Amino acid sequence: MVGARGGIGAAFVQALQADPRCATVVGLHRGTDPALDLADEASVAAAAAALAPAGRFHLLVNAAGLLHGPGFQPEKKLGDLNTAQLLATFTANAIGPALLLRHFSPLLDRQRALLAMLSAKVGSIGDNRLGGWYSYRASKAALNMLLATAAIELRRSQPQTVVVALHPGTVSTGLSAPFRGGEIGRPPDVAVAQMLATLDGLAPTDSGSFVAYDGQRLPW
Repeated sequence: MVGARGGIGAAFVQALQADPRCATVVGLHRGTDPALDLADEASVAAAAAALAPAGRFHLLVNAAGLLHGPGFQPEKKLGDLNTAQLLATFTANAIGPALLLRHFSPLLDRQRALLAMLSAKVGSIGDNRLGGWYSYRASKAALNMLLATAAIELRRSQPQTVVVALHPGTVSTGLSAPFRGGEIGRPPDVAVAQMLATLDGLAPTDSGSFVAYDGQRLPW
């Protein structure tokens, strides 16, 4: 579980630890041992190398992501675009996950494995009707393409691996808090239960999909 310190990530860890089918649950973030920092490829590679002796994993979920931060909020117009925000958002939402794909996919069990990364419906190009949120939308669209492309490659080398972009919906966490997330979102444990139920029902033929927490297929 990557991004285990966030609201959704921590809820994933708790849910999986309570599942009798899970023998081992590993939560990773900057403060764990091994530490994992998505902005540092050496950290990602070292974390994968440290976990490799533990054996193959059946589920890898990345719940880390960036929508806003100190000094910036999602851009509402072209005039708000700036290099620092674009780089920070793409590093967290696309480049870091790409490094996870590179270094962690070899750790997946060849008999049956799920690799899910939290994306967002606002990253759908086909569903974009409101505009705005430039760097977040674009970084999640980039993540979707990375996952769709990785699914094609892994379908050849690891045909039983399911790779999906997963939309969690609005969840009451720090990420959504500035946008009425606490009012309209679901508690993290409810959202995670829904996402795990959807993931549990996926088959290898679903690899390369963009799915919502309720199993709905979303347009790219």
